[in-house]
Amino acid sequence: MRYGLIAGRAAAAALALAGVLAGGGARAADAEAGKALFDKTCTNCHSTQAGVNKVGPSLFDVVGRPIASVQGYDYSPKMRAMAKSWKVWDAAHLDTYLTNPRQVLHGVRMFFAVPAANDRANVIAYLQTLK
Repeated sequence: MRYGLIAGRAAAAALALAGVLAGGGARAADAEAGKALFDKTCTNCHSTQAGVNKVGPSLFDVVGRPIASVQGYDYSPKMRAMAKSWKVWDAAHLDTYLTNPRQVLHGVRMFFAVPAANDRANVIAYLQTLK
């Protein structure tokens, strides 16, 4: 996978997402709507409690956290390799990844995508509250 292409997508997504999260998009991101979507679709595989891993790693304090860094979680080799180039889960990287995880990074375990930009912005706004 070409990480340069991913970086370009991340930069473009950052510009688009910044407008939505800052309220300059079609509507401001809604953390409560993000929580509702997260509870409906993500909790089967991810916990929001620190140190509690499921099929996927805990997403407690994920925004700003180094990628592939949760203690006790066995990340795929592809995710560990991506961590060398992306470094941290910021809003732009989360937006790019959640669009279609397996298309962005072949070989990762996560298969669930969040194709709608407003839904991604809402989920990311919710993830930002997990501190």
